[in-house]
Amino acid sequence: MKKIPIGISSCLLGENVRFDGGHKRDAYIVGTLSEYFEFHPFCPEVAIGLGIPRPTIHLVKINQEVRCVGIKDPSMDVTERLRESAEQQKTAQADLCGYILKKDSPSCGMERVKVYAYAQPRREGVGIFAQALMTHYPLLPVEEEGRLGDPGLRENFIQRVYVFARWKALLAEGLTPRSLTHFHACHKLIIMSHGDYRAMGQLLAGVTKDNLTHVAEQYIAQVMTVLKTVVDRPNHVNVLQHIQGYLKKELNADNKAELCEIIERYRQGEVPLIVPITLLKHHFRKAPDAYIENSYYMSPYPQELRLINQL
Repeated sequence: MKKIPIGISSCLLGENVRFDGGHKRDAYIVGTLSEYFEFHPFCPEVAIGLGIPRPTIHLVKINQEVRCVGIKDPSMDVTERLRESAEQQKTAQADLCGYILKKDSPSCGMERVKVYAYAQPRREGVGIFAQALMTHYPLLPVEEEGRLGDPGLRENFIQRVYVFARWKALLAEGLTPRSLTHFHACHKLIIMSHGDYRAMGQLLAGVTKDNLTHVAEQYIAQVMTVLKTVVDRPNHVNVLQHIQGYLKKELNADNKAELCEIIERYRQGEVPLIVPITLLKHHFRKAPDAYIENSYYMSPYPQELRLINQL
């Protein structure tokens, strides 16, 4: 797959667009993710003409409404300008498969941004630009650079990006009832690891050419919502054991015992997820199964990212 288009706050790529003229270059983003993602940088504060450097802004609750105003000059209200900037970016954002935002930013923060009321800050806000972005594209995988330091959140975001990219590729090729059900089959085990997949299966059972668009919209909305849940070990164990069932006629007693032991060691946190997955791949090379071969669960993204090595 070619590089995936991802929106990003410009400062995270090392662009000197911060209020103080500096940047917040993120080594993981620039050094690792740039190998797989085609970044589309944007700074809404610069876009609305605040300049570099510029007066600092923050979120303030005024008459039960959150506004973005100057810290030294509260009369400088840029709320509507930031919303208009997000509106102007809608067309450019339509092809994106994900977005990485700058944490704590009154324009770009995804969550827990300080909101001041009576001079007392509470971490309950969302950046004005970020909020508009997520409203315009509710299915778009969005994350903050700070949260990418957590292995579970990082893996979750990147997995969602790859699923969404494959969905967009499917739409570009031309959606059919058959291609939709095939997409689900390829992602069923991933969905199972995140939560209940049965509602999606029931939805697709009634798909026809006449209701295809409506069913597809409902389906991908359910998928992207379920995938937001970070997978825990018990859920992975459940899927690993499910996959193991496809080998019940192929494994001898010793191989079955070894696989059960490895899965149990993963459950106990003694080995990372890559260990049972590697062993399963070994057995399926000897006993191929079309369903497992087409599934993305054991290879959800390029193995060079090594994300499951840390889970």
